[in-house]
Amino acid sequence: MKKFNINLIIVVLVSINCSCKKYLDVVPDNIATIDNSFTLRSKAEQYLFTCYSYLPTDGNRSTNAAMYGADEVWHYGTGQVIAKGNQSVSSPQNNYWEGTNSAKPLFEGIRTCNIFLDNVGKVEGLDNYERDRWIAEAKFLKAYYHFYLLRMYGPIPVIRENIPVNASLDELTPPREPIDVCVAYIVQLLDESLEFLPSKIQAENTELGRITQAINLAVKAKVLVMAASPLFNGNIEYSNFKNAQGIPFFNQTYDPQKWKIAADACKKAIDLCHTNGNKLYYYKDNDPNALLVSPETNLKMNIRNAIASKWNSETVWANPNSRTADLQIYSQPRLDGNAPGQSSLAGELAPTLKMAELFYSKNGVPISEDVTYDYNGRFNLRNAVNAERFYIKEGYQTVGLHFDREARFYADLGFDGGIWYGQGIITDVNNWYVQAKLGQPAGKNSAGKYSTTGYWPQKLVNPNSVYSATANYQVVDYPWPQIRLADLYLLYAEALNEAVGPDAPDVLTYIDLVRKRAGLPGVVESWSTYSNNPVKFTTKVGMRAIIHRERAIEMAFEGHRFWDLRRWKEAPQVLNAPIQGWDITQAEAVTYYRVLTLFSQTFRSRDYFFPISELELTINKKLIQNPGW
Repeated sequence: MKKFNINLIIVVLVSINCSCKKYLDVVPDNIATIDNSFTLRSKAEQYLFTCYSYLPTDGNRSTNAAMYGADEVWHYGTGQVIAKGNQSVSSPQNNYWEGTNSAKPLFEGIRTCNIFLDNVGKVEGLDNYERDRWIAEAKFLKAYYHFYLLRMYGPIPVIRENIPVNASLDELTPPREPIDVCVAYIVQLLDESLEFLPSKIQAENTELGRITQAINLAVKAKVLVMAASPLFNGNIEYSNFKNAQGIPFFNQTYDPQKWKIAADACKKAIDLCHTNGNKLYYYKDNDPNALLVSPETNLKMNIRNAIASKWNSETVWANPNSRTADLQIYSQPRLDGNAPGQSSLAGELAPTLKMAELFYSKNGVPISEDVTYDYNGRFNLRNAVNAERFYIKEGYQTVGLHFDREARFYADLGFDGGIWYGQGIITDVNNWYVQAKLGQPAGKNSAGKYSTTGYWPQKLVNPNSVYSATANYQVVDYPWPQIRLADLYLLYAEALNEAVGPDAPDVLTYIDLVRKRAGLPGVVESWSTYSNNPVKFTTKVGMRAIIHRERAIEMAFEGHRFWDLRRWKEAPQVLNAPIQGWDITQAEAVTYYRVLTLFSQTFRSRDYFFPISELELTINKKLIQNPGW
């Protein structure tokens, strides 16, 4: 299916590069060039697509700080600057403030949106519907860029309009504004744009990827959930972080009403998505090949294709210019030692042992809570039997941790002995499985293309991506899903639990919908029957822990955990822990399955937010650096 591709139709405008490193919101002085860009409909539309071009490419492991920035995946190289605590003020990693170090300049994107909004009224022959829609799209993008920066940096300058280039220096150097002011402005822009956006895309051949009402409401829901979360709502740890007038950037009084507002926003977004036909992805409902494979394989494909099947029913917002070919190459292990095509694979994106332990048992509770699970023996060796052949190669010896786990464990992870369903083969007689010990196809080798933990994020690889004995790796690409319906379901359950408590009926309803798609019983059944804490779900604190874990599992490897741990203020507890994996230098199971610590990760209070660069602070004296930097 064709889609709207921003990068192919960007106009190169001199104005966009004017003063971007000096001031955040200056009107370029090349007015003649701007006026020319709004003489014709076609040129104005191209300018609108330039506004779109600043959307961060979150499907790229380098440009999405959240992929490498937490504890989900590891790498043997010198990267992972943020995860290793090596962020700096001299040259910040993923610097979306200025647009350096693999990041787009989002303040420049905001200014470009403002230029568009100031000039689109000049375009002749543009009907009112189209003009209103374009304005709404630009306002949404402006709101989203503010949100992206706010989540990353905390309080930011709010760029309501561009300032003439001949304005005073005081006007040209805007200060940071309090969190609640930033959130209110973002919500205002989203509300202003909602009415004039289409409910859903009708011209799918040409417009997929453009902003709709559903996308607008989904982003608003995420903004308000973030604003209600502990990092932003009554955060007294930042009581001394104030502006020049002595006003704290962070509100100091917790407001429970923010959770109610967030819950209402989530439900409104979900309702419109349902009206538009969005629903959780099920393989059996979308592909006739589902009839050819087992229920076990169907469960795994439910989960994998919710990500990798492009423009599927669960996708609320996909970014067509954030492609996943590179991500798949780095997520795919070598499966066949005799296939020359695998030389193009990197296979270096390595989920941590912590993530492997995070997934539930087959009974839908944490393995440390399941009264039927041999938690203390999880590192003992065991051979797979026939009944387990859809998850682990029959007869293969692997560690007990890999047995009796939920379907998302097997769908999300590749591991030694694990079935790697795909390679374009639609059959349960699938001979593809991972062999990860030293000397085996996926094992450590001198070429440097291997997983340093012994795990791979299978979830991110399209099952139809293949390599063969005669061809290089052929990637079946898909646009990165910025927001999918399961994300909204779990945000709604979270907000409702915080606002009302676990007795609110929709809390369990929407968690259980996500669990059902993964083949699990509902929360009440699982905890009542299998947990050593059978009443956990009856309290707000207990339900909070369940929701947080459910979210960590369902959204694993999609770049959400990085932000969730921060907004929940759980990062100090979770990220001050060792990064571990298997001893991949060993050829025998008895030595391969030794737990090795790869890195002793630390998290400090300063790590909640990115630093503003020293250069930017020198240019704009009104800016105040984030605490700890």
